[in-house]
Amino acid sequence: MRYGIFGDIHGNLHALEAVLTAYESESIDSYLCTGDLVGYGAYPKQCMDRCRELCDEIVAGNHDFAVCGKLNLEFFNSYAKSAVVWTQNALADEDLEYLRAMPLVRVIDPLVTLSHATIYDPHAFDYIQTQYDAHLSLQEMESQCGFVGHSHIPIVFYLMNGIVSWTMETEISVADKEKVLVNVGSVGQPRDENPDAAFAVYDTDAQTISIKRVPYDIEAAIAAIDKEGLPKILGQRLRLGK
Repeated sequence: MRYGIFGDIHGNLHALEAVLTAYESESIDSYLCTGDLVGYGAYPKQCMDRCRELCDEIVAGNHDFAVCGKLNLEFFNSYAKSAVVWTQNALADEDLEYLRAMPLVRVIDPLVTLSHATIYDPHAFDYIQTQYDAHLSLQEMESQCGFVGHSHIPIVFYLMNGIVSWTMETEISVADKEKVLVNVGSVGQPRDENPDAAFAVYDTDAQTISIKRVPYDIEAAIAAIDKEGLPKILGQRLRLGK
């Protein structure tokens, strides 16, 4: 089985289409999404539709829940708040209902758990940034591999001999690891100083996980953000990947 796992699209249709085109050569059997379909970008409806059409499972991100009214905006900065309000007005009632019904965690099979933020307390939308953060989610996981997003920075934490370690390598083997927790990075708003869209492939037969990158038309994404009157910084930061 080959899983295509991606998330943090944030309404960036140009980045999403580039990722989906790149996946065409990956022989993917099942697509999974770690959430945040909307927020920041100018194409929330289109991104939602593409993901709903393609993905077997999608979990909710904090922006998804903020847009549909399930998360308080006090936790968002002023630019993110503006994007949330704009997105609410850009979506139909049925789209908002879909966001409200999204689950926070999905156990796909004995090998895969899917969440946006942490697995141990997904409602809090905390970030997994340290080995201890990862330990809490690895401890909660029943499957061998967990896939998350939220920080927009691809990184892999893994458990071996009772010790949690991490790597920024883009190709890893899971065969010798007890558990693995993968942040798949961001399709639509990378924040690791690499502006290319990020996505992951998990091959359960080869027991490998790959983090891949693909360039997209950033200037077109910025122009769309500017055209809709969204805060300019939301587009400008796409050039910097942060």
